[in-house]
Amino acid sequence: MLEARKTKARLAETVIEKIKADVGAGRHPPGSQLPTEPKLMEAFGVSRTVIREALAELRAAGFVHPIQGKGVFVTDRLPNTLLTLSQDERRSIPRTIELIEFRAAIEVEAAGLAAARRTSSQDFEILSKSRIMRQSIHDDSRTSQADFDFHMAIATASNNAYFVEALSQFGSAAIPRANLPNLTEARTPAYLETIQSEHDKIVAAISAQDVEGARAAMRAHLKNAQSRYRALALAVRDAPAS
Repeated sequence: MLEARKTKARLAETVIEKIKADVGAGRHPPGSQLPTEPKLMEAFGVSRTVIREALAELRAAGFVHPIQGKGVFVTDRLPNTLLTLSQDERRSIPRTIELIEFRAAIEVEAAGLAAARRTSSQDFEILSKSRIMRQSIHDDSRTSQADFDFHMAIATASNNAYFVEALSQFGSAAIPRANLPNLTEARTPAYLETIQSEHDKIVAAISAQDVEGARAAMRAHLKNAQSRYRALALAVRDAPAS
């Protein structure tokens, strides 16, 4: 099953790169409509699922946009907000994605162990850190440290010192937006509320001592983070430097 997911991801990446190449070559100029899903499936020899995954990533990156009842169209130009990233920030995105992958390898299991082993005081600490994160959103404060403290509280509740040690070496730099100060989209209340809603699901599962639910909630949270930053990497890959 894992190999099948990897294969599908590689196929989607191939479709993405080919569509981008066609846009760059003028075969799909800005503002033009892309071929329908059946035609794309035929052209690339892949399933509808792969095509939809590729289009979803292109849409998230700002390369295409759907018009209801008409189809999917190439955007006129990349969003201006992407052009505010410095060259150093652009270069850091692949490393940021690698860090999220590493975090997933340890934090999914840490969440499961926290659900199984947490004490009442540790459960309260996780909830408290979540509330501080939510308050920082409403206060327009810096949220990276509060976000990191929340994840550290979960690692601590696993009652395994190695999880704490692995995560603590990064500090708040473990939070992707801390490394991209010019990525203003990652600091909007709407974006941060999305993060908070994912945190809420993790908190609920750990509090209920739902081991598999806690793992699933943490896995979904970090997978969503990977998707967001992979879309960003795709968007800035060919964008001009600021």
